[in-house]
Amino acid sequence: MKELISDRIVQGYRFNWVEHYEMFECRGQVHYDEENDEMAEPKLWKAALLLEKMLNSEGKRAEANYSEKGWVSVVIE
Repeated sequence: MKELISDRIVQGYRFNWVEHYEMFECRGQVHYDEENDEMAEPKLWKAALLLEKMLNSEGKRAEANYSEKGWVSVVIE
């Protein structure tokens, strides 16, 4: 039987569990680095890294990532 995983709130950000992809995701504001490439909202990124650490301490293998349009994800491998 699959483990029931629910949404998590970390540092005020709600990370929604997406069962089909086995990941948590959250969308923040779009930010840009000095080369004008999109990057994660800094506070949201810190929250994602904290969620990654929390999940790893629970025995799950997790990795935080970010993509376009402000999306951040924490994938469980």
